[in-house]
Amino acid sequence: MKEIAIPAGLNPVDFFGVNDLHLEMIRKSFPALKIVSRGTDLKVYGDDNQIERLQKLLNSMILRFEATGHLDVDFVSGLLEGEKEQKVITSETGKPGEVLVYGQNGLLIRARTPGQQRLVTSCEKNDITFAIGPAGTGKTYTAVALAVRALKNKEIRRIILTRPAVEAGENLGFLPGDLKEKIDPYLRPLYDALFDMIPGEKLKSFIENGIIEVAPLAFMRGRTLDHAYVILDEAQNATQSQLKMFLTRMGPSAKMIVTGDITQVDLPSNQPSGLVQGIALLNGIKGIGFVMLDAKDVVRHRLVRDIIEAYGKGEAKPPSRKKTDSQEKN
Repeated sequence: MKEIAIPAGLNPVDFFGVNDLHLEMIRKSFPALKIVSRGTDLKVYGDDNQIERLQKLLNSMILRFEATGHLDVDFVSGLLEGEKEQKVITSETGKPGEVLVYGQNGLLIRARTPGQQRLVTSCEKNDITFAIGPAGTGKTYTAVALAVRALKNKEIRRIILTRPAVEAGENLGFLPGDLKEKIDPYLRPLYDALFDMIPGEKLKSFIENGIIEVAPLAFMRGRTLDHAYVILDEAQNATQSQLKMFLTRMGPSAKMIVTGDITQVDLPSNQPSGLVQGIALLNGIKGIGFVMLDAKDVVRHRLVRDIIEAYGKGEAKPPSRKKTDSQEKN
């Protein structure tokens, strides 16, 4: 048995939820533990390892409450979902998905699937890592989290995020505004990830001072990128010459991550993807890691996994035109 004390300043109703809603959610997620509440204290009976996991989860809830003054069902549910994913990571890889970055509003950002954990491990071992996989597997998000962690730990001086400015099968025509306004729509997913991890004013300062740079791939030509974490996103839309140009920008103290989905190439049909060629040419070079993610690593809506698997089986066949019962009777 272990007693877990909740800080005296926290209102139990606000912390555990009306009618102990948050506490009941926790009990359902830890069925092997007996959790008894006494005011702001909990008495927990059961396996020591599970009690330790519960303690960490409660600590995250306390940090969130102290930072924002409240807890909601979505946040508690997200923590509990992460706890389930943590078990999967531990059992399949032997390594826990440690927190990479503490994001805004108490958000815990970490590897959520075995594939994402392999990406983290590869980036720690190699100076260049290719992360290849379908949409929704968290390639870009995990890569940005690794870069932000390195910046916060002062392992690097800046973060450079880039992607080809290629339209996804659409002709958007003329875009109004200055150069930044023209290219920002292509780079929006990178900004979205950064906003989750760095407070708005601080991020604005980082961008203004060049500590974080978000730019199209064409802007990399002629540069030497050093003391930096450099991420090339949507690399399947880089041409062969562009990918070679990007990789050869690498300085002695840089780290690079190349992410892409070779099933969604938006280049013209007569233009081969540089990522496909790069995988074939560079595989086996010491210091370059390759991590393949699949539908099992999808962290978006559950239907995304089913959609990826369906498309992976090839072109869909049109449904057969069977007569309905009413048509047969007629």
